[in-house]
Amino acid sequence: MKSWIVILLAMVAFLVAMSLYKVEQYESGIKFRLGEIIETDIPPGLHIKAPFVNNVRMFDRRVLELDMPAEQLNTSEQKYVEVDYFVNWQIVDAASYYIATQGGNEGRARLRLAQIIRDRLREEFARYTLTEVISVERGALMNRLTDAANQRVGDLGIIVVDVRIKRIELNTDVLESVFQRMRTQRTEYANELRSLGRERAELITATADREVRVLLAESQSNAERTRGEGDAEATRIYADAYNRDTEFYRFNRSLQAYRHAFGSGQDMLVLDPESEFFDYFRNQQAN
Repeated sequence: MKSWIVILLAMVAFLVAMSLYKVEQYESGIKFRLGEIIETDIPPGLHIKAPFVNNVRMFDRRVLELDMPAEQLNTSEQKYVEVDYFVNWQIVDAASYYIATQGGNEGRARLRLAQIIRDRLREEFARYTLTEVISVERGALMNRLTDAANQRVGDLGIIVVDVRIKRIELNTDVLESVFQRMRTQRTEYANELRSLGRERAELITATADREVRVLLAESQSNAERTRGEGDAEATRIYADAYNRDTEFYRFNRSLQAYRHAFGSGQDMLVLDPESEFFDYFRNQQAN
């Protein structure tokens, strides 16, 4: 009798265990009745199902990552670059995802998503130059790519959360072209700086020359004015001296004239003996 009770309790426990299932916070469940979907997006918690009639599939609702292999893409300048990127995606409609992937096959979903992102990325890269892709338009390009991908994955029951580029590698030809352009830009910039330097140097030199000329002109003007003032003062002194003793002044001037005329001792002058030049000689002889 005890054995039957144990067996009955075991069967009851088994039926209870088969009737209960739990949905985690990060999961979304689908309930089937003999293979037909009867309930979707079952909320987290403990739920009951009919054993042997119902079965439940769980799908991860967390953000999943699809790491794409590096690909060769062409820019609008016809330059090939190797792009390494990844995609973040999430299941939002478990029933649609289950049907579209033929039983919730994640590998099939990843293949569909990869093809959509790859095609759209190729189209977007073809619209921009290498410089825009690397710097200016990179963020906007990724946002447009995410929006465009979401328009095409709706039937899969998923959304694309984000598309991000990890790195962009340039091939040898493109690298050489980029380096050449960088060298050209740096050369142009250096030439521009040299030109500005020469312009500044010429401006500084011209300013210095002008200041020198102004200073010289002012100095010469001051010198001429000082010289004129000195000559005027000398003339005044000579005039005062002349007015004090006219005879002495005439005598002194005559001596200076004699000194200049006969100073070397080898000069010959032909003059009239009665000339005023010999007045003081005659006066001296008379005395």
